[in-house]
Amino acid sequence: MSIADAVSELKLIFQERLSTAPSVLEQHGKDWTWNAGRNPDAVVFPHSTDEVVRIVKICAKHQTPIIPFGAGTSVEGHFAAVQGGITLDMQQMNEVLAVNAEDLDAKVQAGVTREQLNRHLRHSGLFFPIDPGADACLGGMTATRASGTNAVRYGTMRESVLALTVVLADGRVIQTARRARKSSSGYDLTRLFVGSEGTLGVITEVTVRLFGIPEAVTSAVCSFPDMKRAVDTVIETIQSGVPIARIEMLDEVLMEAVNHYSKLDYNVAPTLLLEFHGTKSSADEQARSVEAIAREHGCVDFRWSADENERAKMWQARRDVPWASLALRPGSKMLATDVCVPISRLADCIVETKADLAESKILATLVGHVGDGNFHLGLMIDPDSKEEVAHAEAFSERLVHRALAMDGTCTGEHGIGLGKMRFMIPEHGEAVEVMRMIKSALDPQNLMNPGKMLPARAEL
Repeated sequence: MSIADAVSELKLIFQERLSTAPSVLEQHGKDWTWNAGRNPDAVVFPHSTDEVVRIVKICAKHQTPIIPFGAGTSVEGHFAAVQGGITLDMQQMNEVLAVNAEDLDAKVQAGVTREQLNRHLRHSGLFFPIDPGADACLGGMTATRASGTNAVRYGTMRESVLALTVVLADGRVIQTARRARKSSSGYDLTRLFVGSEGTLGVITEVTVRLFGIPEAVTSAVCSFPDMKRAVDTVIETIQSGVPIARIEMLDEVLMEAVNHYSKLDYNVAPTLLLEFHGTKSSADEQARSVEAIAREHGCVDFRWSADENERAKMWQARRDVPWASLALRPGSKMLATDVCVPISRLADCIVETKADLAESKILATLVGHVGDGNFHLGLMIDPDSKEEVAHAEAFSERLVHRALAMDGTCTGEHGIGLGKMRFMIPEHGEAVEVMRMIKSALDPQNLMNPGKMLPARAEL
């Protein structure tokens, strides 16, 4: 392997679109969480699938690792260059290639962000609903099987991606599917690459589903005396068939942080943030139905509004959760983690987790996309304190095993990266060996984002 030779050859081709500046390397080697990270040897900024092919072929010739990079919003060390190599920054591949309004789909380059796509669609009456919070790239969202606040109604990237253009480790380009909404033809390669985290190939183009912008949107805030009553409200709402668009839960610690950071005056108590889509009458009916359920479960306050400014303020506060959490302990870093369990076990998992937090005395905030059983924790730690890091990691491990014991998963949407590799075998067992076989078949030199997702066999 000669990474230096690969960098030299790529520099001749891409010139100013290849950087070895220390600041650029650091930006592409370290995410904003507590993970240590590792800088690549160079960063290249391609503009097309053909250019990605040239980069991949040169890297294959020199046995140089390739790390795809989107907007850099992942939190589990997905783009740390653990074996060095070349980072492909896809952000300049940012063209919306086609919008097929009649078919409710669009084809974009991998560097197009979700907000950019929705700006492009603003006069079409359509929108792309997957909202992980950050303005992430569609390619990265696909690679990490992203989700977000709208998943309870519109699904995740798994349901939203129709087809992909992928550059394989040897430079071949494949189209994983056509635009048809269903097919019984061949293996489902699209689903294979959705969630592959750059370990099987470089995603360069994505075809996604679009949805009609709802005629009316109503939002609501309601607080509860305890977490169990809030979760029970969620469970009954889902089981009652209310077609709710968003249902987020914030614990009392986070509500206090959000109030302070976003200058709001919500109750400092376990709180649900809800959103209803439809016609004006149907959205209002949904809100009234959920209010009745919430009050049966001891809701302290239920406020709902169709005012756009009120809704924007509420959801901006939700997007500011990471920064509000970090403000609770200035100078700290966040160990961000998530799990997902069947919704029937959600109350048990959250109540047990809150009790574990209280006993551990870890400063943490809890927020959940509770409509699909997924919740997140932000643990504020001093990354220079080995004791604090070990304490937080032990808590995170207990959380994962608690979720697995409830037939859940170690991550609902953050992905595996580096941070959760050790949980792959406890969760998937022998299936991990099948994943290794797929990886070996598509990437025999182990050049595609090596050292991620799949633990080494020695760790068995």
